[in-house]
Amino acid sequence: MKKSLFALSASVALAIPVTGEARDTTHYLDFQSVLQAATADGQLDGTVKFYLKGQKVPGKVARTFEEAVSNRKTNAFGKTDEEACNWALRSVLIAFQENAKKNGANAVVDLVSYYRKKEYADPAKFECHAGTAVAGVAMKGRAAIVK
Repeated sequence: MKKSLFALSASVALAIPVTGEARDTTHYLDFQSVLQAATADGQLDGTVKFYLKGQKVPGKVARTFEEAVSNRKTNAFGKTDEEACNWALRSVLIAFQENAKKNGANAVVDLVSYYRKKEYADPAKFECHAGTAVAGVAMKGRAAIVK
């Protein structure tokens, strides 16, 4: 029995095609739509505002805090790349919201995508990398007090 089970396992493993590279598709997606959906769903409470680098911050930035980085991944099985990327961004935003609140801040400013420590700054879009099994978003920004 053990021999036949091993033979079956080996034949199944050999039948699965192996490629030399994993999929890593880059997407540039709308930031505001994910932010609005996460707030509407209650994942974000609305007390912390988010501003991508290049967006005008209403009011005066009275103080900024140390730069923070959040790198979150999500399971991509059964999701489109866009759905998986949106979930990863939500996780990033939740982490930034928690950090801002911990610092007594009401905003996160100068948010940029930060995949593999390379900045991508766009006042409307975020960068996401999607693979076969996982999608990820990395961003950096500063908690701030805006008056």
